Amino acid sequence: MKHKNKKGLILDEAYDQMKDMLNLSRRLQEQVDDIEIDVEEVKEEKTKEYSVGGSMIIVHGVTDKDLNITSDEELAFTETMEGFIDSVEDLADFNELNVYKNNIEWSGKLVRFDLEFFYTIGESNGIYINGIMIKIDEDLYGMLDKLKTYYKTFSTKWSQILSERKGSVEPSADSSEAESEEDEQIGDIPV
Repeated sequence: MKHKNKKGLILDEAYDQMKDMLNLSRRLQEQVDDIEIDVEEVKEEKTKEYSVGGSMIIVHGVTDKDLNITSDEELAFTETMEGFIDSVEDLADFNELNVYKNNIEWSGKLVRFDLEFFYTIGESNGIYINGIMIKIDEDLYGMLDKLKTYYKTFSTKWSQILSERKGSVEPSADSSEAESEEDEQIGDIPV
């Protein structure tokens, strides 16, 4: 019987380890092949555009039902633009309102300040601004305060609509009554 030297024993041991690893890999692959994986068919997102009050609502969805908007949503967008002009800045160019399954995004440009604004609710709430070489003065501070204040109005209105679109909240008659009362009075001055 031959005696193996240390080098031979190490090679045999390495060979056995390699063989065990390959067997383990083969067994794992067989287990993976045996498991049925249900992969939900990924549906392509569609968009539909609606012209409302001189601007656009773009609805993003998967089904035709997702792509529909209600007359209340059209009215809310018109009121949103008008409210922005009245509350924040009358020299504004509005971009489209994007309605997604889990969030709503709206942006535009404040012409007098050469500043872009971006409102979003849903997955990432907040107000974002973008601009180059913006003069920092009291007018800018005042406008930023108005932009922030109006976001509360935007967020309240569109959070409700987003909830209704998701089906987690039914459209409430109380909210439409409250809105009609607000329409009749602006601040302390009846219209």
